[in-house]
Amino acid sequence: MIKIDRRHFTGLATAFAASAIMPGSASAAWQPKGLVKVIVPFAPGGATDVLARIVCDRLTQMWGQPVIIENVSGATGAVGATQVARANPDGMTLFVGTGSVNSALPSVKSDLNFDTLRDFSAVSLLATFPNVLVIRPGFPAKSVPQLVELLKQRKGATNFASSGFGSSIHLAGELFKLQTGTDMTHVPYRGSAPALTDLLAGHVDLMFDNLTNVMPHIQEGKITALGVAGAKRTPYLPDIPAIADFIPNFEATTWVGFLAPVKTPQDIVDRIAADCDAVLREPAVIDRVKKLAAEPVGGKPGEFATFLKADVERWKRVVQDAKLKVE
Repeated sequence: MIKIDRRHFTGLATAFAASAIMPGSASAAWQPKGLVKVIVPFAPGGATDVLARIVCDRLTQMWGQPVIIENVSGATGAVGATQVARANPDGMTLFVGTGSVNSALPSVKSDLNFDTLRDFSAVSLLATFPNVLVIRPGFPAKSVPQLVELLKQRKGATNFASSGFGSSIHLAGELFKLQTGTDMTHVPYRGSAPALTDLLAGHVDLMFDNLTNVMPHIQEGKITALGVAGAKRTPYLPDIPAIADFIPNFEATTWVGFLAPVKTPQDIVDRIAADCDAVLREPAVIDRVKKLAAEPVGGKPGEFATFLKADVERWKRVVQDAKLKVE
């Protein structure tokens, strides 16, 4: 029988307890107790909602606790964002942030009840979605260079649709105008679906939209993709060039990620991020995310925080340079 000196045992216990709160191991100490609520700021069924459900289903299995989606739409996502910004910072309420709600919208709305960088902690960048520049049937330009030339000739006569003033796809159009020295007339809609419907019907000329939304229509030949708004081509449309091939440094992708109320303890943030990263590395999850034409990311909270700050500042500059009226 092995004898353990009481003082030695006490020392081991103290060391073990200390290790549980050391950076890098603290995340394993937190475990959700009860239902975890994840707010999606849009109606069910969209790419953001589907992606969040994929991750939440796996977290439910990992944690042995229900992780449920609650769809809180309204005010271009601001209603849901405000609700989470004011929630108890205990890891039990999370927000599914997006480029539109958390980067673009604050640049054009001065009366929001939340501030992305002040009121949220970055947890996990779940995935990025490429936007695509698409044109209506019969539109005369068949390439990005042809479009630029046509816009210079028409000087504002061409219109472009968006899911609403201040949305990420609206600002993608403004960025295109800035970087090409051209002009177009913005036609805002109440969401991407009605904008796309009017594009298919030929009522508007072009728009930037999430690849997930337009992919079926491109594949069926109902609309034409001129360029991908990412730094490089996407494997989902291998024959479509990146707009950056013609307009250096043009990039207008969007993203989806988990955010938490700002005072959420770091060990909780780290634990959730680590588990999300593990989920996004699973082959089955990667396959499901890629079917949404998205790229899974994951990583650490600090990496997402750096990304988020840069994205917010980037779209703020676009709004200022485009001289858009801040509402």
